[in-house]
Amino acid sequence: MNPQDILRYVDSLHREKNIDKELVFLAIESALQTAAKRQYGEEADIIVQLDRENGKINATLEGETLGDDQIGRIGAQTAKQVIIQKVKEAERDSLMIEYREQIGEIVSGIIGRADGGVATVNLGNVEAILPRSEQIPGETLHAGERVRAVVFEVRATGNRVRVVLSRTRPQLVQRLFEQEIPELGEEIIAIRSISREPGYRSKVAVSSVDTQVDPIAVCVGYRGSRIKAVREELAGEHIDVVRYSDDPEILIPNALQPAEVEQVLLCDMIGRAIVLVQEDQLSLAIGRRGQNVRLGSKLCGWDIEIMTGGELEEQIERAVAGFSQIDGVTEEIAQALVEQGYLSYDDLSVIEPDQFMEMSGLTAEQVDHIVEVAEQMGQEAEQAAADERRNRREREQLQKEAEAAGIAEPKTPAPETPAPEAAATEEAAPEAEAAEAAADPEAESATDAVAEAAESDPVAESAEAATPSTEGTDSSETEPPTADNQDASAADSSDAETESASSEKS
Repeated sequence: MNPQDILRYVDSLHREKNIDKELVFLAIESALQTAAKRQYGEEADIIVQLDRENGKINATLEGETLGDDQIGRIGAQTAKQVIIQKVKEAERDSLMIEYREQIGEIVSGIIGRADGGVATVNLGNVEAILPRSEQIPGETLHAGERVRAVVFEVRATGNRVRVVLSRTRPQLVQRLFEQEIPELGEEIIAIRSISREPGYRSKVAVSSVDTQVDPIAVCVGYRGSRIKAVREELAGEHIDVVRYSDDPEILIPNALQPAEVEQVLLCDMIGRAIVLVQEDQLSLAIGRRGQNVRLGSKLCGWDIEIMTGGELEEQIERAVAGFSQIDGVTEEIAQALVEQGYLSYDDLSVIEPDQFMEMSGLTAEQVDHIVEVAEQMGQEAEQAAADERRNRREREQLQKEAEAAGIAEPKTPAPETPAPEAAATEEAAPEAEAAEAAADPEAESATDAVAEAAESDPVAESAEAATPSTEGTDSSETEPPTADNQDASAADSSDAETESASSEKS
């Protein structure tokens, strides 16, 4: 092997594959040594060294230096195959090192394929994957588009490196902020916490080193230009920027904006924050499907429970009464537990025994017994709640099926022929009424038609008795009078006349 060719080969791999030269030299040495052992025997003591300066190969066999002719007899093809294998391994190791250092950092690439849910992204020296689970819900990726994502995972598969990207992690929001807001790089402001539900909403808590700099205004930018650029990259995801504070009683209300908070009660022993709001702020503080309170809890690191003052009083009364039922728990102990934020059997079942003993003055055996009973009662309460939820779902399902059956049932037209006189006797009517009903068959037929129409159309029947809805109704949805309605009105009128005539004859 020509020494100059070896040096050129090493330099080429270093430039094109970004592989450290020393790794290539070591790979060539290992390959030549493996090839030499195949020729001279696996037990042979062979050492191969490659001069880094001139590319010359120095080899020894059993301590004796091999000449150039002996080195030249080493299987060239075998050495070449081993060198290729070693170089691939070196390239893989180099890529592993490069991308493992970039975990959590943002990268940009071109989408190669985007079918079957998994997208491939060409990063230049490696093809990464963007799984469906790491894509923003609702976004559609197309081949040839440029996409930005954070490196989420790097693993080796054989001689290849598998780089997994993500667009759902909070780190992506932070890196996009850093790209759009130079003040973050200059450390004038800082991102202190991020909570995110990808595709829907993110909350970012920021602070400022300089008290004269408003960190929220800096992040939003002139007319919202900076935050708009981040939102566009995140497929329109809403972003709330709030002011950070080391005081949870200040941070938690900020995190729950735009809701107005009355009071924050911190329960340090269990990491819970009870947030009191007015009735008209309750739904706003909780958010759609609990999104606002979930994001606020993640942002602050507290388990936030939102309720009104009245709800808190009711919950305290129930907790004191429930805890007092446990053998060994006095009302004073129950009140002390509630003051520390323990409001349910589940809370009590996970209390630290040492804290409970210090708080109550009870022995370890008493505390263990109370915790065991609380755990059992909590399981019973949870089972009862699960049964109630299941029964409610079953009732709702039966109601839906009944409504669907009523809507699907065809309307029965009113009979045109008079009903037989036997119908009157089945109702156990007096002879006089039966005779008059037989004398006026049209009135009886109309009455039967009303009953049949009501049975076949329960929606129409309920509409007559329904009161106006408090939520308001769209006048465009009001059903205009139909021939069936007019017939029913006429039948009611005829029925009334028949009853009047019957009473006069009596």
